[in-house]
Amino acid sequence: MPRILAIDYGIKRTGLAVTDDLQIIASGLTTVASETVIPFLKDYFAKEEVIKVLIGEPKQMNGQPSESTPIIEKFVADFKTHFPEMKVERVDERFTSKMAFQTMIDSGLKKKQRQNKALVDEIAATILLQDYLTRKMI
Repeated sequence: MPRILAIDYGIKRTGLAVTDDLQIIASGLTTVASETVIPFLKDYFAKEEVIKVLIGEPKQMNGQPSESTPIIEKFVADFKTHFPEMKVERVDERFTSKMAFQTMIDSGLKKKQRQNKALVDEIAATILLQDYLTRKMI
């Protein structure tokens, strides 16, 4: 079965997570510099079968688009230009970074390790993807 990939796009870094072959478990894939995410994905899609990509949709607490929305929209348009056949689904990414940081604390990572923003982005993408999988099963 093909995988589902989640993208937590940011100005500097982009966290990526992917499902297992059965689309049951989400795992962190990596964090890449945002300017290299399209070439990274071209290479990844050539090696792995991916059926759908989830892209985080930043929103404010009141549900309105956040200030980073135009940046994400530009990325989504660029993604669709490079991968026109790929199914894209936008998902609410509110609280994923905070949840990622709390996950790092709960798992016992030391303060120095918790300052690794790349790891926070990767965990946020994993949370986004696992939440999607959980809702899909209900």
